Parts: sequence; structure tokens; C-alpha cells
Amino acid sequence: MFNVNDIKNGITFVLDGQIYQVIEFLHVKPGKGPAFIRTKIKNLRTGATIEKTFNTNIKLEKAMIEKQNMQFLYASGDTYTFMNMETYEQMELTKDQIGDDVNYLKDGLDVDLTFYKGELLGISLPEKVSLKVTSTEPAVKGNTTNNAMKDATLETGFVVKVPLFIEQDEEIIVSTKDGKYVSRA
Repeated sequence: MFNVNDIKNGITFVLDGQIYQVIEFLHVKPGKGPAFIRTKIKNLRTGATIEKTFNTNIKLEKAMIEKQNMQFLYASGDTYTFMNMETYEQMELTKDQIGDDVNYLKDGLDVDLTFYKGELLGISLPEKVSLKVTSTEPAVKGNTTNNAMKDATLETGFVVKVPLFIEQDEEIIVSTKDGKYVSRA
């Protein structure tokens, strides 16, 4: 148990039988009335993000999340296989369990699988991943509007907007938080 005043970004807790992670929070002290804490929290089972307000006298149960580092091996249909590089134990996840994170999975990528009391909650990706551009339109000469972007299909099948100078077969870095182009690799 911890006092809601001690809340921090990234902390996990149990509320109404669900497991949540704090994305952001704000201590609010209005001119009248008691202080409260406004939070944006993510349900780790469903992936849904909600906003919730807590009074400052509330105590929450801390959720002990276990992380297991694994490497992505391969995909077969809608099944994705990961391996623990220390024990060589393999684990298969479905596309539903991984969600949109499947757009960033390439062979050999290290990820963390998150568990709560033995229940698999999902995967945690690195903040940025390097992916190869498999196809993109060539840059059109004279198209020099500010920040002109074009579509590029990556090795995972994910389509991302990239600057005009990016060519096919280049490696680029993509943010796993928002799915946007960051830079050349």
C-alpha cells in the first residue's frame, strides 16, 4: 500500500481489480476545498487510458510488475515467438496480446514481457527501433515545401511518414511511443 500523495509517473497499482500504470499526474490545490490529484492512467490489461481524480487521503495497493527480457524470434501467422536468452525458454503470444506493438517487431529485437502474479500483461518495447525501408516513392524534384513528407513502408509492413530524402533500403529510427520517424539510423 502507498499513499496517493507519493504517486509518480510509471508507478503501477491495483484499483477495482484492474492493474493501472500512471502516465502523468498533477497535484491540484484549489483555493477552496481539499487538495486532490488528477491522473492519466493506463489499464495494463486492456491498454485503455483513462483520467481519474483521487482525494489525497486515499491509499492504493501497489502492483508488483515482473519484467522478463526476451528476444523476438519470428512470426508465424498471428503467433509471435519470443525467447528468454538466459534460459532459452520460448513463449508464444498472439497478435491480440501484442496489439499495435506488432508494427515494431523485427527478428532479434529485445523486449520486456510484463507479468502480474504470473498473468501476462503485454510487452514493453525499446523507446526507439531501427527498421529498414522496403519501399517508398522517389523524391519529386521541386517539391520543396517546408517539412514535406512521403509514405514509406518498413520491413514490418508498417507505413510511416518520412522526409523526402529517405530512400528505399535505408535504415531509419522510429519512435515506438507515437510511430513517427525520428532520424536515419
